[in-house]
Amino acid sequence: MNFMLLLREDLQAAKDQDPAASSLLAVAFLYSGVHAVWSHRVAHALWQHRRLKGAARLISQLSRSLTGIEIHPGATIGRRLFIDHGTGIVVGETAEIGDDVLMYQAVTLGGRALNRTKRHPTIGNRVMLGAGAKILGPVVVGDDSAVGANAVVVRDVPAQSVAVGIPALTRPKDPAAPAEPRKDFLDPALLVPAGSPSAP
Repeated sequence: MNFMLLLREDLQAAKDQDPAASSLLAVAFLYSGVHAVWSHRVAHALWQHRRLKGAARLISQLSRSLTGIEIHPGATIGRRLFIDHGTGIVVGETAEIGDDVLMYQAVTLGGRALNRTKRHPTIGNRVMLGAGAKILGPVVVGDDSAVGANAVVVRDVPAQSVAVGIPALTRPKDPAAPAEPRKDFLDPALLVPAGSPSAP
């Protein structure tokens, strides 16, 4: 994948998913979430080389200081990740994030173990992670799912599902809900079918 194409896609994803974005130029200069993703792409490339891991960590820490977003250089992120607002986000070393993911502020993709194994979450494609969501351990959030604000996810979330609450309860998406909540700016809790015990 061409590195410049990745950067252009990141810009366009932010522009497409933020109604406040006035232009690609504004996004490039003003959006800390985009800056954090770009810094991570550089740091992750360096992380692949044993002798450059220190430089990768330095870049990630500088990015954290500038953006308030901490992404370990070992984490793997896909194409067109959009981090909206972003302050307080933490993404652990073995986390994996798919394509077209929308992530709001204070999300944690954290670990629950100290051993050097896969200990952070895997986030599928086209997933929305609400503000303050905590996804902990080597769980999988399936494609086209949504995690509600402040939910604490410690078990796998199937594809096409909604996870809300503490600990998060998972339900299939309401079939009447919009197909792409990332583009409709819905609270994931609104995607839970009416009458569900996990509905607000």
